[in-house]
Amino acid sequence: ARRDGADWLLTGRKVFISGVDKADATLIVGRTEDARTGNLKPCLFIVPRDTPGFDRRPIDMELRASERQFELTFDDMRLPAEALVGDENAGLLQLFAGLNPERIMTAAFAIGMARYALARAVEYARERTVWRQPIGAHQAIAHPLAQSHIELELARLMMQKAAYLYDSGDDAAAGEAANMAKYAAGEACVKAVDQSVHTLGGNGLTREFGLASLITAARVSRIAPVSREMILNYVSHQTLGLPKSY
Repeated sequence: ARRDGADWLLTGRKVFISGVDKADATLIVGRTEDARTGNLKPCLFIVPRDTPGFDRRPIDMELRASERQFELTFDDMRLPAEALVGDENAGLLQLFAGLNPERIMTAAFAIGMARYALARAVEYARERTVWRQPIGAHQAIAHPLAQSHIELELARLMMQKAAYLYDSGDDAAAGEAANMAKYAAGEACVKAVDQSVHTLGGNGLTREFGLASLITAARVSRIAPVSREMILNYVSHQTLGLPKSY
């Protein structure tokens, strides 16, 4: 983002953005150059959907979801001065204010998805009988489901801790807990969905049981809105005090 008189000109590209076809406006994170140091610093802009130059292209996704994903491109898109949110120099603080609740919300989403999958698998394991015995009586079926339940409970407790710290206004502690909750929930979700599908065998891939579509959705919980590797970077640097790797 650069100034042009009283206006701003925005140039750039962003992929995997949902809701821009329905929202009246989009909050965009731009970067301006510090005149003194030459470093790039973030700043926030509100861009109405009908702004000239606000180009968006739908991305064909394999994931079945109610929202569509888009790629956005800007080439000197002109914005008025009032499009800037708050202070030009406080963009980073404004941006991080929304990251902790986003991670907590994503953790809750992943845990809910996993609990649904696990409940379907447990119900199936109780009712599916082979050689006069429910398959859930076999430890090869029962133990992985029990392990997934334990891991989901641990992730849920971390999510609740993060939510409590965020509501209490302890931003530093909430940041650590929110990242940990998102990591734990994503890992537990992927494992629970995979094990649930495996428990049902071929039935796990049918639409009747509603699990197959969760395979892709669960994988997203390890990628977005922040990848597991970036969370590990955060914990290793911010929590453990190890040297920064990037």
